[in-house]
Amino acid sequence: MYSMSKQTKTLKVRVRDRHCALLNSMAKSVNFAWNYVNELSQRSIKERGVFLSAYDMHPYTKGAGKELGLHSQTLQCIAAEYVTRRKQFKKARLNWRRSGGVRRSLGWIPVNTGAAQWKNGQVYHNGHYFKVWDSYGLSQYKFRSASFNEDASGRWYFNVVVDVQATISTGQDRIGIDLGLATTATCSDGETLEASRFYRGLESKLAVAQRARNKQRVKTIHAKIANRRKDSLHKFSRKLVNRCGEIYVGNVSSLKLVKTKMAKSVLDAGWGQLKTMLDYKCAHAGIVFKEVNEAYTTQTCSSCGALPESRPKGIAGLGIREWTCSACGVTHCDRDVNAAKNILAVGHGRLAVGITVSLGR
Repeated sequence: MYSMSKQTKTLKVRVRDRHCALLNSMAKSVNFAWNYVNELSQRSIKERGVFLSAYDMHPYTKGAGKELGLHSQTLQCIAAEYVTRRKQFKKARLNWRRSGGVRRSLGWIPVNTGAAQWKNGQVYHNGHYFKVWDSYGLSQYKFRSASFNEDASGRWYFNVVVDVQATISTGQDRIGIDLGLATTATCSDGETLEASRFYRGLESKLAVAQRARNKQRVKTIHAKIANRRKDSLHKFSRKLVNRCGEIYVGNVSSLKLVKTKMAKSVLDAGWGQLKTMLDYKCAHAGIVFKEVNEAYTTQTCSSCGALPESRPKGIAGLGIREWTCSACGVTHCDRDVNAAKNILAVGHGRLAVGITVSLGR
């Protein structure tokens, strides 16, 4: 069963490679404008103690669009984005955007609402036509804000926000999700997302390309790893959102584990990316998504709520996949499913022994 509502959605289509040279040139101009407002902001803070707003920066960039080959509204978008990131990171000066070298910034060209249109079967922006692989039927949408973005392999994409008639799922399933390394995600009903080892699987080929100093090959492999991981997480998250009315996930953080020996496996799993996808997809579908405190969920019996002496403890207990509760006698065949059931209980506010109920995003 589905109901309809009007929402915004970001559509991503690939731009034909013949436009890469033009887009790279425009991206260099964007980097120049970004670095200019970066320096301007820093000097204002240092000399006058004043933080410039996007409106304050406008007189300094007015008229520069023609010289830089950019749309005038693109300069406004750059200033607005800069101010937003400066507030986010609480810094007087942000990192420079580099147009060359090893640490070159990936291309980014912001497009304001109304500055891009669909004309003659192509994307029209700033006097140029861009041919794209149109897999969405862009002619039926009215473009809002947009951007051209480059990936690690040098391919360009057009990302545009449009209004759509979204289908809101009325699924009734309720699940808890335990995130891990052996399986990326384990649901309380037994469904799992197996760890696909996206990086590990191509690590040897990546090493060969790096030793050969084949930069283009390295970029291509990194892009392939990212695309495979994103595809897997998109499919899994979409399946859950379509059938569930409530989704609860443990608040495990990959940032706390990136300095350990498990760093590659943790980053390869994409926990943060999965939670981000579930968050915005649940918001679009109108269903509940919460990140809850997962403390002691693995060690607590999901049947009786006790913390028995027979529970798997510490690092030594990581290899114990099946255990029997000494309090009630129930055997947990999969410790991850048991943890997921406890996460679901915390999400519902059912206080189990040893688990502190803490709901948060």
